[in-house]
Amino acid sequence: MPEQITIIGDGAMGMVCALLLSSNGHRVRIWGAFPADIELLRSARENPRRLPHARLPDAIELTADDTPAFADTSLVICAVPTQHLRTVWTRLKPHFPASVPVVSCAKGIETNSLLRPTQIIAEVLGPVVNLCALSGPNIAAEIARQLPATAVAAGAATLTQRVQTAFSNRTFRVYTNDDVIGVEIAGAVKNIIALAAGMVDGLGLGCNAKAALLTRGLVEITRLGVAMGAREETFYGLAGLGDLVTTCISLDGRNRSTGEQLGKGRTLQEVLAGTASVVEGVPTTKAVKDLARRYKIEMPITEAVHAILFENVRPADALTQLMTRQSRPERQ
Repeated sequence: MPEQITIIGDGAMGMVCALLLSSNGHRVRIWGAFPADIELLRSARENPRRLPHARLPDAIELTADDTPAFADTSLVICAVPTQHLRTVWTRLKPHFPASVPVVSCAKGIETNSLLRPTQIIAEVLGPVVNLCALSGPNIAAEIARQLPATAVAAGAATLTQRVQTAFSNRTFRVYTNDDVIGVEIAGAVKNIIALAAGMVDGLGLGCNAKAALLTRGLVEITRLGVAMGAREETFYGLAGLGDLVTTCISLDGRNRSTGEQLGKGRTLQEVLAGTASVVEGVPTTKAVKDLARRYKIEMPITEAVHAILFENVRPADALTQLMTRQSRPERQ
């Protein structure tokens, strides 16, 4: 049966979710935080800065008004960057019907609390809210062009199967999983590895170096996730290996592109000033370094990226430090 779905967030992922769900026959409303941005989107039905060549059908409702955002809503999709989740949901909480499930598409870790996206939402809205995470190798521009893509809905079976039904069609296939921790940690930490992969591209270090980076990066992601209670096999699936590969090779990936510019010698401030969208890997690097310290695990790639972003270490010097670490067996 068609649902009335509210999408929180008018960025690229919010627009892509709206396109997918509308094409599947659902009634869709997009809520955005800024009235001026929503008005522009309402008049043009597209946002070339965030999602070029993708037009929203007239049937998709657009609003910046908090009061009617959840009118008759049966399902909420949250497509807000992790570092803004708390602010957005604190604002919307008075209008949110607690019985409506929320699907989080955010990928990151909150820097102050070190919480995952679903944990942030639950902390703001209360533990009674029904939550799941939607993640995977999802480059928004490709999905908007109706190229084949997959995702993983992680949470309780009753909700993930509902999300699977709502989103799936001939070009977008959703799998279910009950490992929320693993899916969210994979989605967060892969952005750090993507920053490093972009630096490899910017430095012109070749395919051998990039393959090694992705492989050892997956080890780091898995190490942290398992320490936090995730299942190891999750990291070899779509939300883990699949998303990592896509993010590290896609020319559209913001984190990889940011890393490439850093590898070419630009400063972080210069790169971020010229980027229209949020680069989630930057704040997440701070948070994941703190998580590694909390769980007493080694994450040398994350440490190297942190040194480049925040400690004025040159990418080439950080690479040397990684390559000259003490030798050890591969499985450690």
